[in-house]
Amino acid sequence: MSLNFSRVHELPPDELAVYRRLDPARLPKHVAIIMDGNGRWAGKRSLKRFLGHQQGAESVQYVVETASRIGLPWLTLYAFSLENNLRRPRLEVSFLMRLLRSYLSNNVQRMNDNNVRIQYIGRTQELEPEVRERMEWAAEATRHNTGTVLTLALNYGARSELVDAFRALYREVKAGELSLEDLTEQDIQRHLYTAHMPDPDLLVRTSGEMRISNYLLWQIAYSEIFVTDRLWPDFRGIHMLEAIEAYQRRERRFGGLGESTDAADISHEAAGKTLVPR
Repeated sequence: MSLNFSRVHELPPDELAVYRRLDPARLPKHVAIIMDGNGRWAGKRSLKRFLGHQQGAESVQYVVETASRIGLPWLTLYAFSLENNLRRPRLEVSFLMRLLRSYLSNNVQRMNDNNVRIQYIGRTQELEPEVRERMEWAAEATRHNTGTVLTLALNYGARSELVDAFRALYREVKAGELSLEDLTEQDIQRHLYTAHMPDPDLLVRTSGEMRISNYLLWQIAYSEIFVTDRLWPDFRGIHMLEAIEAYQRRERRFGGLGESTDAADISHEAAGKTLVPR
């Protein structure tokens, strides 16, 4: 994927000020976001929930444009969960689907202007035909873009994703194409919805909730997690840049030792000695 890194100058002054504090060589390749708080945003203002969802849709495009300007390769947004589809009132679900269709219809030109390609993960085949048609139209209209890949998780649940992957693996085993003894993590990975994507480096959750909400459970095994109290409708590109700034202050270890680990600590442990004073 070819990315255009020359659009940083298009950032508004406040975002540019944060970006200048970043190390461009250490930007995450993939940021995943749990967009939470639309209903609470509306409730705090004594507004109907649907107005919170509408404002949340506006936030999506602000964040997408910032991602494209800084050359972020992958941005994945938790737009509509499997649980939302099953447990929310049908009137709210219908409104969310209309909002999705409207968002795609109204923003494809902006995506093309920003060199953004859109795709989807989830059990999208279970969505209504008119919704799927608009999704396919938007994906086709942006498929030649080479910048940020915007992935919307729609009718998505991480556990159902794993079930679908295991079903596919079972078919391979049954057909004699794979033996259980030879099964590897890579075999599971290639059957996930995200098989063609890198795992997220950074997971952002808005609204202050300290939970993962069945989102990318396999993929975020070593992701850095950033939680903000800010509700999604108030979230903008500058807040994503601030999350990236916090990400760059951390030391990613992937189960190993950090670069700052003192070699003497290891040698003492290897010799069976203790560093605790007696």
